[in-house]
Amino acid sequence: MLATAGPLRRDLLLAHLGALDARLRERGAALLVRTGDPIQVVAQVARAVGAATVHVNGDVSEYAQRRDAAARTALGARTELDVHWGCHVLRPGSVVAASTGSVHKVFTPFHAAWSTALAAGADRFHHDFDLGAGAAGAAGAPVHPRDPSLPSSLAPEVLAAPATRPADEPGEDGADARLSAWLDHVDGYDERRDQPGDDDGTSHLSADLHFGTLSPRHVVDVVGSSTPARAAFVRQLAWRDWYASLFLERPTLARSAMASELDAVTWRNDAGDIDAWIGGTTGYPIVDAGMRQLAATGWMHGRVRMIAASFLVKDLLVDWRIGEAHFRAQLLDGDVAQNAGNWQWVAGTGPDAAPYFRVLNPVTQSRRFDPDGEYIARWVPELADLPPADRHAPWELGPLELAAAGVVLGEGSDGATYPAPIVEHASARERAIRAYSVARAS
Repeated sequence: MLATAGPLRRDLLLAHLGALDARLRERGAALLVRTGDPIQVVAQVARAVGAATVHVNGDVSEYAQRRDAAARTALGARTELDVHWGCHVLRPGSVVAASTGSVHKVFTPFHAAWSTALAAGADRFHHDFDLGAGAAGAAGAPVHPRDPSLPSSLAPEVLAAPATRPADEPGEDGADARLSAWLDHVDGYDERRDQPGDDDGTSHLSADLHFGTLSPRHVVDVVGSSTPARAAFVRQLAWRDWYASLFLERPTLARSAMASELDAVTWRNDAGDIDAWIGGTTGYPIVDAGMRQLAATGWMHGRVRMIAASFLVKDLLVDWRIGEAHFRAQLLDGDVAQNAGNWQWVAGTGPDAAPYFRVLNPVTQSRRFDPDGEYIARWVPELADLPPADRHAPWELGPLELAAAGVVLGEGSDGATYPAPIVEHASARERAIRAYSVARAS
């Protein structure tokens, strides 16, 4: 599915696969690469090697659930499909509310139950044998990957060399190094996590957790919860398990609101506004900084993700699914459940969501979490010569103050160096609340 990912995530995946191939070659094996419909290809390879069991890493997206069910059928009764959940701390769906037998719809009780299960050593091996409908024990011994009938090297036409090398070392060794580096900073996480200008305030491990180069269970074991900051960090891994569990139970959450009445919101979906948001030219510096960071690096600071998402949905009244699709394509850590879950949270349409009338003020957020405008100066350099406190809302300055920093606000060919705001926040907030209220009333 390389075509569905942005170039930065695609190149990172290829780099990780290259690192895996190199590691396997050190042990006398290599990756086996085949192209085609995964349902057919997996069954063909399994038959060719006489596999009694096919081991796969589980995925909760709507597409993945359909694919895996069809692959199980294609394998037939003689080959078992054994699903593992290595990208989660606990198996999705294993933590449920005692009163309903289903996944909690509010995070706080889920986290309490998740923590209890984790402390008890639950689900240590991440298997889901219930999903393996086929009978094990097919005849025939496994074939060594060097069997000449099965090409065992990376196929150049499929896994071409990445166009751009990732900023960090790919593969498991690189992931281990990143985790080790994070341990030097994790005890400041609770105080520094929301400051986008602080490069050491967050772990930058999300892409490794997504691709599986780092086990989240291993992260929990290594980080522990001996300090409030460490406990706060581990709590973020519970959010990942929660969203995955919700999607396993209701896989349509990437395309339909959990609060179904809010599927009736009348979105504006103005093409010019969407282009400005994607291009980082909305005139709101903190939003533009985040969108430019995303385009350049495939990553965006978590607090800024919330601000940028709220701005698109609430200030511009653009359907959250449009923003979710863009983020998912561009993010190195783009994951259906995590991405859509967080977008629904911001949009006020999902489980345990922020109330629909909660609209983040981008200027207030910017001044609070990037007080010196350091993050803005890095990603919106045309504002870097403004005094730090003035970078958050340059339209509030007078022409002389702007001119002193070489800033001209405006649009088009009038010599503008930075756009004026494309929307006025206070009136946009009222417009969004009205739209949501109408949908709820209907």
